[in-house]
Amino acid sequence: MGTVTFVDETTMGARTASVPLTVPEERLPLRELIARRVALETGPEGYEDALAQALAAFARNGFLVLVGDRQIEDPDETVTVGPATEVVFLKLVPLVGG
Repeated sequence: MGTVTFVDETTMGARTASVPLTVPEERLPLRELIARRVALETGPEGYEDALAQALAAFARNGFLVLVGDRQIEDPDETVTVGPATEVVFLKLVPLVGG
């Protein structure tokens, strides 16, 4: 069993962290971590739509996900959860006019 802290970060360096979430699994796909993050923020109402939007944003590089010091590029890639795992959602901002 481990804990995950979800951190929102911008390219300007601003960081906002969640309360640590207990995760019973030692390994799970990134897709499941994203789903748990969405569930924390939305609850049962609107969960399915919010999850679909989050996964679509990930697919079009709307944000990057870093676990420890490693970027995870595939939502089906397995992530190892330790006693204090930080999962960073780095929001990317398009260039003006881009």
